Amino acid sequence: MSLAPITDRITRILSDLVAFDTVSHKTNLPLIAYIETYLANLGVSSERILDDTGRKASLFATIGPRDTSGYILSGHTDVVPVEGQVWTNDPFTLTEREGRLYGRGACDMKGFVAACLALAPEMVAAPLKMPIHLAFSYDEETGCVGVRPMLERLAENPVKPLGCFVGEPTLMNVVVGHKAKHAVRASLRGKTCHSALAPQGVNAVEYAADLIVLVREMARDLASNGPRDPFYEIPYTTGLTSVAHGGRALNIVPDLCELEMEIRAIGAHDPKAIMAGIMERAQAEIAARMGEADPACGIDFEEIQSYPGLETDPQTPLITLTKQLAGRNGHSKVAYGTEAGLFTSMAGISAVVVGPGSIEQAHKADEFISISELTACSHFLRGLIAHCSML
Repeated sequence: MSLAPITDRITRILSDLVAFDTVSHKTNLPLIAYIETYLANLGVSSERILDDTGRKASLFATIGPRDTSGYILSGHTDVVPVEGQVWTNDPFTLTEREGRLYGRGACDMKGFVAACLALAPEMVAAPLKMPIHLAFSYDEETGCVGVRPMLERLAENPVKPLGCFVGEPTLMNVVVGHKAKHAVRASLRGKTCHSALAPQGVNAVEYAADLIVLVREMARDLASNGPRDPFYEIPYTTGLTSVAHGGRALNIVPDLCELEMEIRAIGAHDPKAIMAGIMERAQAEIAARMGEADPACGIDFEEIQSYPGLETDPQTPLITLTKQLAGRNGHSKVAYGTEAGLFTSMAGISAVVVGPGSIEQAHKADEFISISELTACSHFLRGLIAHCSML
């Protein structure tokens, strides 16, 4: 089969997928229904795994035998918002210009999902000796939420897959690791009063500044003295405060300030433990001073995001196979998170990240994926089909 028809097929399916506005806070059910119908027309049944609201679902489908181990192709269906971004064209209409396909999610990561669906007819027609599973999730962008109920189901299956390919954009490079993340929201409860009487109040914003400094000092210490992993572009554990909200007017001492903080950790660190240390110090050094001024004042913490890192041994058969299929000799690690670590930690399935497009294009206005990347992905998938068809 020539490359031109498959590239055209991927583009047509990607156009359909981009047209579904699946920003994370919205339903993805129309897109899931589209995939269900597409697969059903090929004779492939699929299973929905709904969330508690019934407004979102993951989808799992198996092509080939069900009584033996095979491989998972995994992708998420949600995308990040477009508000506040200036796009050249409608972000939910796929637009081709100079060998690039523009649209929200084209790169992250509907391009990979489209490639998997475009190759599904070839999977169905092939004499597969090992199955190829399709696993499409929701709410990856908000903390890898939607894949977890699906993985709970997979963990119960008597036949465990040999490995999972998570198709996040890597330019088809082989990624064997990514950092773990733990994020919390801190709500600092102060005491309000007129700013002319500031010493009588408890300034939540100023105490929040102390907490920001504490996080920054921790991050600087990790950067200077912490362990290193040279496979990462940023080879050490990082931490920062990225969101701060507080105060209502210049002449009012603020009684509330909210911060959002995160740790992204290399394999040598547990991000939850590092964050726990920060929270412990904050209670002992900052909240205690607030409480001395007024017992009703203090700091409340709540987890807002957490997912494990990925550390796949480069010597495993899965990585050897991935390099063969992708035509790569090397491997790397990335700072951004994926669902791959959850496949390993929750279901015991070895995982690797490899997919079309560049992460540099993700989450931006005029997000795009190069057609050449989709072509390279089709080579990879055809190689996987051939591998799964061997005796």
